[in-house]
Amino acid sequence: MPSHSPSARRRSVRVSLLAALATTVVTGSLILAGQSGDPTTPAAATAPASSPAAPRAGQWQATPVPVKKGDLTAVAALSDKQAWAVGYRLKSATSLEAIALRWDGTSWTQESTLPDNSFPQALAVRSATDIWAVGSASAHWDGTKWTAYQLATDPSGHVVPDAVTTTSDGKVWTVGRAMGRSIKDGVPAVQSWDGKAWHRQSLPDVGKGELSGLTAVSPDDIWAAGAAYAPDGKTPQSALLLHFDGSSWRRVTAPGPHTTHNWLGAITALSADDIWAVGGSTTGSTERPFAVHWNGSTWTTAKTPDVADGRLRAVGKSGTGELWALGGKGAAPTALHWNDQRDQWEQTTAPDIVIRSSTTVPHSADLWATGISRHGDLIPTITRLKN
Repeated sequence: MPSHSPSARRRSVRVSLLAALATTVVTGSLILAGQSGDPTTPAAATAPASSPAAPRAGQWQATPVPVKKGDLTAVAALSDKQAWAVGYRLKSATSLEAIALRWDGTSWTQESTLPDNSFPQALAVRSATDIWAVGSASAHWDGTKWTAYQLATDPSGHVVPDAVTTTSDGKVWTVGRAMGRSIKDGVPAVQSWDGKAWHRQSLPDVGKGELSGLTAVSPDDIWAAGAAYAPDGKTPQSALLLHFDGSSWRRVTAPGPHTTHNWLGAITALSADDIWAVGGSTTGSTERPFAVHWNGSTWTTAKTPDVADGRLRAVGKSGTGELWALGGKGAAPTALHWNDQRDQWEQTTAPDIVIRSSTTVPHSADLWATGISRHGDLIPTITRLKN
């Protein structure tokens, strides 16, 4: 499988974290924040993180989180006073737990722990009592507890979801890959939740590949984005776009360049005729951002800056109309902003973290980005851009 697979890189977060568990020595001075009421947790650890100083407009600022060691892999917001983040806490040198944090407008606190072996990678928040997290499994938060639900069986193998979204008819959708013995065997996979169970969706045959991004305009207008793997060593990997019209999924041709390895890591629908998908394009060892746009009838490529290691994994529009795309490779974060007047993406200041996820905030110009600090060892970080 090509090294530029978007979801493979996201899953490498979990692999690297698990590897770190075997080598990290947790000393007595490390205090892990825990759920309130846990008799084994020191009282000081149960207190909310201290409130951050007021962020300055146009600058990224870290907000304290109640987790000392671990990783934060996904974030979603309902408003400037309601946001959630999920990830992992490193409990010891050999174990971790999946956690959910909540922002109340002032600080981040731990709201809950997810079921064992959840490994959350994506998050969809419909309300404070209706939240879905997917990763190694799917889990639902009803405002009181998390419940794990088994995904439908897929003949191509184990289903590994990478994105999740909800629709106005109450359904939940998740996309990723179904894989057998190795990642190279993976094929795109889509499943939907009808309120009682997950159901596998029939997809067009695109060969080996994966889906990493998902967005819904309406219940009968849903888009998924990812990559179709190269069938041989000579053919480039190509960006993959699938569309659901309410009855079936079909493949839509993604624009080039077709002489490079292209993939899409995220997609967002601003309206039925204004959809953006972002990812990366690689020639040899050179990698740069890649973005495509749907105007209701045609997908076209958009001009992006020549940013080294500028792969993109998140895209969204703020409540004030600003369009953003974030990503990066390892400790080299990337942030792009869409310039309407110049009709192009332009590089801007990125948060000083290894970016796992980001989100815009409804009815606000703010952005959130989660991940780990570029400095130190597995230090979970959430940063906020206040515009």
